[in-house]
Amino acid sequence: MEDLIVEEVVELIARENDEELKVYLDDLNISDVEHLIDELPQHAVKFIDTLAIKRAVNVFRILDFPTQERIIKKLSGDKLAELINLLPPDDRTALFGELKGDAVAKLIILLPAKERVAALALLGYKEDSVGRLMTPDYVAVKTDWTVSRVLEHIRRYGKNSETIDVIYVIDKEGVLLDDIRIREILLADPDLKIGSLTDNRSIALNVNDPQEEAINVFRMNNRVALPVVDDADVLLGIVTVDDILWIANEEYTEDMHKIGGTQALDEPYLDMPIFGLFKKRIGWLVVLFLGEMLTATAMAHFEADIAKAVILAMFVPLIISSGGNSGSQASSLIIQAMALGEITIGDWWRVMRRELISGLMLGLVLGTIGFLRIFTWSLFSDIYGPHWMLIGFTVGVALVGVVLWGSLAGSMLPLLLKKLGADPATSSAPFVATLVDVTGLIIYFSVAVLFLTGVLL
Repeated sequence: MEDLIVEEVVELIARENDEELKVYLDDLNISDVEHLIDELPQHAVKFIDTLAIKRAVNVFRILDFPTQERIIKKLSGDKLAELINLLPPDDRTALFGELKGDAVAKLIILLPAKERVAALALLGYKEDSVGRLMTPDYVAVKTDWTVSRVLEHIRRYGKNSETIDVIYVIDKEGVLLDDIRIREILLADPDLKIGSLTDNRSIALNVNDPQEEAINVFRMNNRVALPVVDDADVLLGIVTVDDILWIANEEYTEDMHKIGGTQALDEPYLDMPIFGLFKKRIGWLVVLFLGEMLTATAMAHFEADIAKAVILAMFVPLIISSGGNSGSQASSLIIQAMALGEITIGDWWRVMRRELISGLMLGLVLGTIGFLRIFTWSLFSDIYGPHWMLIGFTVGVALVGVVLWGSLAGSMLPLLLKKLGADPATSSAPFVATLVDVTGLIIYFSVAVLFLTGVLL
């Protein structure tokens, strides 16, 4: 279906029939137009310019920023002014926040004075705060208003609101008192005072809260919109669930990049310049490389032992990969649990206790498999010599220690980073694996010295 749409639009463009193109585009879903822009980026400006302005706004707001920026640079002045003025305040703030200062200044001039002041006020909040997500377009009423007066107010001003699913009750100072679902108002007696419908159980976000916290609040409370207040509980705006979904997707993507051992990409992968992609990746690779160099240092410390029992070197990849894998598993589980609000820093002891038990169980399973592997090979080969059992115990016990240590390190690092104010996702799987590689070698050769001194060492 999407391919057919692209073919038909290409044909309309080739015939230079803008009127037919406009009719065709206006009949499409906005998601179909967004797909057209992805498939035919060279015609993106033409599509936005051709669409009816309200549909153009709805398409523009779901595009990724690099595409929005390209369109802004080439769009005609009149259409651009219409587009910027009709963009919802929260989407406009998101756009201005990504643009460079001079571009923002040129666009803000296109706004009426009142809108300009509002836009600058929203841009004044910290980049990752709830204030950057909120819109000042909402419906607020007073406690002493009747239901009939509230409905009249909604009819008059509701069309300019981001949503009318929820109505906010404030006092004369603008302090938020409660929120009421529109369903309750529609079903109430017209002469009833709105204050009698309140239950004082509203949930609000602080304008300075981090956006990640807003995601958790939405997730736990099943709301389509939440009010935003300042430190004095004065209602400043609302945040709607569609904005939260976008932010949640961005946060998830950023965490995935960090867990993979790279900085978060600012643009889609294919739009990212090669040198920009290089800069995002090289920093972590250098850090991890320097960390892995400690592995050579650790092996050099046990060089004499390795020379006496070369057989020990055969199991180095097995040992360090097992520890790194268990550490990466634990790290990924804890980061995800923290992102979902399932655990907090205060749960560190419960996490450690669980990882002690599970790490020991996992280590025992892998250690047993390692011992059985050596035992089986010794039945058909003399590769391990007469002391195969001691070598088997060395590998088995070392695996228990390394896997246990990997589980503990992988689970505690995200919590430690959170305690220090850093992003837990920074304790990426490669970082944990590198840490456990080095310490795993120390554990392995220490166990070897314990079991093999006086025999092979």
